[in-house]
Amino acid sequence: MASVTSLSDSVQQQLASALSASLPEAAGADPLLRRSDRADFQANGILALAKKAKANPRELATQVVSQVVAGDVIKEIEVSGPGFLNITITDRAITENLAARYTDETGRLGVPLAAQPGTTVIDYAQPNVAKEMHVGHLRSAVIGDSVVQLLEFTGENVVRRHHIGDWGTQFGMLIQYLDEHPHELDHKSAEVTGEEAMSNLDRLYKAARKKFDADEEFKTRARRRVVDLQAGDPKTLAMWQKFVDESKIYFFSVFEKLDMEIQDPDIVGESGYNDMLAETCSLLEESGVAVRSEGALCVFFDDIKGPDGNLVPLIVQKSDGGYGYAATDLSAIRDRVFNLKANTLLYVVDARQALHFRMVFETARRAGWLNDDVTAFQLAFGTVLGKDGKPFKTREGETVRLVDLLDEAIDRASAVVREKAQDLSEEEIAERGAQVGIGAVKYADLSTSANRDYKFDLDQMVSLNGDTSVYLQYAYARIQSILRKAGEVRPAAHPELALADAERALGLHADSFAETVAEAAKEYAPHKLAAYLYQLASLYTTFYDKCPVLKAETPDQVENRLFLCDVTARTLQQGMALLGIRTPEKL
Repeated sequence: MASVTSLSDSVQQQLASALSASLPEAAGADPLLRRSDRADFQANGILALAKKAKANPRELATQVVSQVVAGDVIKEIEVSGPGFLNITITDRAITENLAARYTDETGRLGVPLAAQPGTTVIDYAQPNVAKEMHVGHLRSAVIGDSVVQLLEFTGENVVRRHHIGDWGTQFGMLIQYLDEHPHELDHKSAEVTGEEAMSNLDRLYKAARKKFDADEEFKTRARRRVVDLQAGDPKTLAMWQKFVDESKIYFFSVFEKLDMEIQDPDIVGESGYNDMLAETCSLLEESGVAVRSEGALCVFFDDIKGPDGNLVPLIVQKSDGGYGYAATDLSAIRDRVFNLKANTLLYVVDARQALHFRMVFETARRAGWLNDDVTAFQLAFGTVLGKDGKPFKTREGETVRLVDLLDEAIDRASAVVREKAQDLSEEEIAERGAQVGIGAVKYADLSTSANRDYKFDLDQMVSLNGDTSVYLQYAYARIQSILRKAGEVRPAAHPELALADAERALGLHADSFAETVAEAAKEYAPHKLAAYLYQLASLYTTFYDKCPVLKAETPDQVENRLFLCDVTARTLQQGMALLGIRTPEKL
């Protein structure tokens, strides 16, 4: 069994049929079914339909009700107010639907796979060679990884691309500086890798940049070195490759700390498109999409203005023959569309680059590389702020290193785990501390809509109270504890049993998991899944407080409540996995 019809879908279908029978011209109209605090569901669509048909909304609602047969799913339906429909579901339907999800042998909890999956290339987690990763790299990595999980889970073919900064002027500058100052290279660097080696490279890069900005003669030599690099000079290329290899080892160590899997073939940096740049420019110039202006190859737009209000062209090739980001990004689009056969190109990139991508996508559309069947979308994200509401910096005003931030999160979380731990070894506390700390950082990011800024507040992130991953992980661990204490008594669904209010609320919410996953995947919106999971954990807390599980009144009720616990746990675990967050069995 691949999918389960949710209760809301089932009710929606019945209402649509009743609506069509009552008002034939409304065939196919959406009854606008929503969860409600007045009943299990409320349908609000009749008011707009009645207005369009110049009918009395309350009379139309009454007609629709007369066409609905109460039975296995709908227990009761009534007209409310000016023409709303309040719908109550049978207890049996709630339990039976959850049981169908629970016994889904695919382990997908009834979440369907896309009938006609496409291919999405997702460009995310784009660090720069020879530079340490900082807090600004966090969001692209975390949001991108979750969107990958969501798309793959719903059946999309996903190609990951990490477009690392590994080419251009900065490498000519760095290589030339090192050639002239060989003594500044840490001679132990052959023995060190990862963070330490990267700190050396980062320090050298800053020194090279300082000299580049202050010394015109060095600037000329560095630019000559860029030409050597682009021409494939063996010595220059060998030094460049060493920087790239050293940086990748570091990148892998940071992504491993973030509990993210990054494969080497997925890393196709700026250098990966070098062989395509000249052809990209020729294609754009020959088709008339780009024109020469003062020696540079440019694309002009009537409606795209810069911050100063003036029209801004996209410069594809500079007047000196050099290629900028635009040429690389347009070549990447060609590769992704024609070689990787993508239907969708998704870029998880800082909102501040919106103007650049708007121009790049429009250029690709004019060239015919993007069209109605092949689309590109920037999933723009906001800035990580400090507690003061300003961009997150160190006390010295420096950008915060990502590894420092992650280490601090793990330390804080380990302290929380140690305080709560009852029978965990030091090794287990360290493991849980990492899972809770990294989960806290990811959840704080993913529970905020990507385009909004958010405050990085570790005290709040590792709190057991409020909308945090720790609260969700604790709910999961609490359920596992109950299931262990149940011993040989196993969870089992009993559809014949009446449900208490807290059981019904939990069951109805758990039943909407598939719809939530589908919506979050379609809209590239992990925050919608995070909000769903937080509500699930909150409803479970209410259920736990009001409905004794192991001390329920009858053996059947014990089994049924254990079943509700286990469905909730599996939903939490699967949902958190789609956010890239672990769910420890014990906390």
